[in-house]
Amino acid sequence: MINVILADDVKILRAGLKAVLASDSDINVVGEASNGKEAYEMSVRMKPDVVLMDMRMPDYDGSYGTKKIKDTLPNVKVLVLTTFDDKETVDKAIASGADGYILKEMDNEKIINSIKAVSGGINVFCDNIFRSIKKEVFVQQDAKNFDLTEREIDFLKLICDGADNKEIASELFLAEGTVRNGISRLLEKLGLKDRTQLAVFAIKNNII
Repeated sequence: MINVILADDVKILRAGLKAVLASDSDINVVGEASNGKEAYEMSVRMKPDVVLMDMRMPDYDGSYGTKKIKDTLPNVKVLVLTTFDDKETVDKAIASGADGYILKEMDNEKIINSIKAVSGGINVFCDNIFRSIKKEVFVQQDAKNFDLTEREIDFLKLICDGADNKEIASELFLAEGTVRNGISRLLEKLGLKDRTQLAVFAIKNNII
């Protein structure tokens, strides 16, 4: 069972979303919050698997709630669900440590599948967000500028595909421990914090 907290300042939207999630027997909504602070405090008490977080809320927004949750409860996954796909909002969510970013316009089934994926350790970003990231202005650099090995490039490509360590190990015929250690070294080499930042790095630098 995946325990979920809903964080959105619009009560009727929370009610509608709760009804949608109730249709799936694997998901259980354990709490509702109207801003980022409430979401954080509720997460401390309830230790959910996933927090479904809106970004723009009064007083304490989604970036506040996301950062507090990820700093205090790193095992709790935060999946942003919002109507905004502008660069500023996306960047704030990623910088705050969000494990995924999807839009409210998505089909109900895709929202449910995204929750399950994030709960399982896979970072999820909808197509709109990937296109937004690709359109950013940046200096193109190839893998050689970062002294990346072919194996590390393979890791980056599979991470961008949403593969977890077990799936990467299977695809590359490696031990799961080897994959885990390799990704840890890659994070250290690039000065990055997590898989989400690796995916953004790969896209920004035209590696995938």
